[in-house]
Amino acid sequence: MYQYTEYDREFLQQRVAEFREQTARKLSGDLSEDEFKQLRLRNGLYEQRKAYMLRVAIPYGQLSSVQLKKLGHIARVYDKDYGHITTRQNIQYNWPKMEQVPDILQELADVDMHAIQTSGNCIRNTTSDPLAGAIADEIEDPRPWCELIRQWSTLHPEFNWLPRKFKIAVTGSLKDRAAVQVHDIGLRLIKNGQGETGFEVLVGGGLGRTPYIGQVINPFLPAKHLLTYLAAILRVYNLEGRRDNLYKARIKILVNAMGIDAFREKVEQHWQQAGDSDDSFTQADIDAIKAQFPAAPTLGTVAMHNTKGATDTPVAPVSAQQPDQMFSNPLFNQWYQANTREHRDSGRRIVYVSLKAPGQPAGDITSDQMDALADLADKFSLGEIRTTHEQNLVLAHVPGVDLFELWNELKSLKLATPNLGKLTDMIVCPGLDYCSLANAGTLEIYDQIYKHFDDLDYLHELGDISIKISGCMNACGHHHVGDIGILGVDKGGVEWYQLTIGGNAGNEASLGKRLGRAIAKHEVSQAIEQILETYIALRNPEESFHDAVHRVGTTPFKESVYATAA
Repeated sequence: MYQYTEYDREFLQQRVAEFREQTARKLSGDLSEDEFKQLRLRNGLYEQRKAYMLRVAIPYGQLSSVQLKKLGHIARVYDKDYGHITTRQNIQYNWPKMEQVPDILQELADVDMHAIQTSGNCIRNTTSDPLAGAIADEIEDPRPWCELIRQWSTLHPEFNWLPRKFKIAVTGSLKDRAAVQVHDIGLRLIKNGQGETGFEVLVGGGLGRTPYIGQVINPFLPAKHLLTYLAAILRVYNLEGRRDNLYKARIKILVNAMGIDAFREKVEQHWQQAGDSDDSFTQADIDAIKAQFPAAPTLGTVAMHNTKGATDTPVAPVSAQQPDQMFSNPLFNQWYQANTREHRDSGRRIVYVSLKAPGQPAGDITSDQMDALADLADKFSLGEIRTTHEQNLVLAHVPGVDLFELWNELKSLKLATPNLGKLTDMIVCPGLDYCSLANAGTLEIYDQIYKHFDDLDYLHELGDISIKISGCMNACGHHHVGDIGILGVDKGGVEWYQLTIGGNAGNEASLGKRLGRAIAKHEVSQAIEQILETYIALRNPEESFHDAVHRVGTTPFKESVYATAA
């Protein structure tokens, strides 16, 4: 992973000192709340319903074991012993005291972390595929390009006060695990007919009150032009975007109003005028960043850890055979099938760490779990951990011979629920329990669904089905792109819930269609059961929920839900 330089570290120390002085002025009354607001937002500090919330940046979801231990320490000392993984691959603390936030930022800076630009009308944390550098279907590792964007966008003077927040996602694989089509800018690494690497550039995607799927603005952008082209898009947005209406300020509204062709023409004009601007970079620049993201050592040529310890001599290549315990332990088999993925090295396996255990709020992880997982990362996965936008974690480079031992360790930490991609692997925003913008609770709905569908065998029989829950139209829970989306709404002070079905955030990105009127809180899990029974009755063999909905339409699902609700 990227290693900070002395320049990076000096910058962070200066930033912490600056915010410490600003916080002291606020506490002494020298700064009003309005004056302090923009200063705290640019350092990730929100005012929520019951307390402040601090959002810490995890660039493209990449963490070292040292950093994860520090996050656990912060949760233990400054918060209520847990953190919450977000859909931007960041971590949030929901209970910090404002006077202690400078101390938290100092602790973060000590391990090359910060909270800069995790809020405010600026370029937010760039997200990416959590399996980057490990998955076999990859054209190129996107993380060096994410790091290039991070360095370019941090405190960029021209784009520090945009009409609205701005989000970029990058993928390097054939399968989109970064939801690039629902971002302000989505970037897909591709190769042209000559074998040259470049980007397919999408623009104008996003969820919230007015959701849109991104449109292709450039089918092949040579990689060397990445930053100048991004700057041109942002320049047009900065100049033309709405600043008079909060709900119409996102780039998706501008692109839809102008039309993609007119928007593209404006971008091309600005791009040509800029030429080789300060946003250009050399091949040496990107090569230096790429060198900091080496491939995992091939187990056939280096010392390999196993259940009997480590050896200092080369070992024979590890076969791609499944662990022996697959055939003797059905619980391990279930976890292996659900929570692990094929690695580009046949001797390794990618492991998803589920943060969706029974009785645990979706995406939450305790300080003790963070400490223990950091140790497991050192032991089994080259000391690195990934966060995912589905609010789980990943150990990307686990030797196949160690999977059974790792499973037992994760099981003891309640981090081995075998439900990745299944119904209970829900994306859930904090909702009314924490967020000052929310209209309805989400955590109660999550618990209600989880308790209603507690049969893992049934969930595995259903196959992959995503439920995504948002507490308001800002759609932090990505409900628009869930197989089943749940949106909390307020009706006269009472919490109700709207259902959508047929959404997708992957290669076949689509927005879910609303089933009908909102339903009462106590009816949600029963409505989901009716939707699932309709799917089982109508699906073709091996047909996914998404494909079934798009084949038969929403009518049979609507009739089933509202016949029961009536």
